[in-house]
Amino acid sequence: MLEVHDLTVRFGGITALGGVGFEVRRGEMVGLIGPNGAGKTTLFNCLTRRYDADGGKVTYEDRDLLAVAPHAIAALGIARTFQNLGLFPRMSVRDNVMVGAHHHGRAGFVSASLRLPSVRSEERRLRGEADELLKRLDLTEVADHPAAGLPFGTLKRVELARALAAHPRLLLLDEPVNGLSLGEVDEFAGWLQSIRDDFDVTVIVVEHHMGFVMGTCDRVVCLDFGKKIAEGSPEEVQRDPAVIEAYLGTAA
Repeated sequence: MLEVHDLTVRFGGITALGGVGFEVRRGEMVGLIGPNGAGKTTLFNCLTRRYDADGGKVTYEDRDLLAVAPHAIAALGIARTFQNLGLFPRMSVRDNVMVGAHHHGRAGFVSASLRLPSVRSEERRLRGEADELLKRLDLTEVADHPAAGLPFGTLKRVELARALAAHPRLLLLDEPVNGLSLGEVDEFAGWLQSIRDDFDVTVIVVEHHMGFVMGTCDRVVCLDFGKKIAEGSPEEVQRDPAVIEAYLGTAA
């Protein structure tokens, strides 16, 4: 589904990604790990066209992803969550989720302004889809509550629901369990496993919580200082001396 070849991103004299390459097969859940500053979020920002690459190639479903305009990413079936929540705090939880489905709407400016029957029908459909996602992620009780003021773990689920509302084939999750309690992490892992199967979605997860990554992902890619230093099954990556050294400062 996704092929990354020799991806390079520079910020002035800093190389955030230096020749990174890996592949993601359809239906996989791949963990992207590495110490702070390793380039994980930079890679996500390239895949979603927030950043331009200085070199390399990214192919998504046989299409040159680096040539796609940023606004067209969602329509290709790619959705993401953010390390720092990207929700609209004054909007309700339901409306935040419905934002994720905006590119599925067909109403134009004139028809929406006139509130034509087709627009009202479309809004009912999108609202129904949002409510199904809210029910799936145990968010029904807060559907009409503004995002502001809700617990952090709840907001993480709202972001996941919004991403799923886009009907993605490739889901990019940036630190989805960061800041969650142990119980919330286990619960989120269960939801993610069932969502991967039921929604037939491929997942790439950036995460520092090693228990979550090693327990949920089929394969793991490790970055350090913008370079790929390991790739393989969770068991292989855990034992890799380069990974141990990157995290602990020593291979011993």
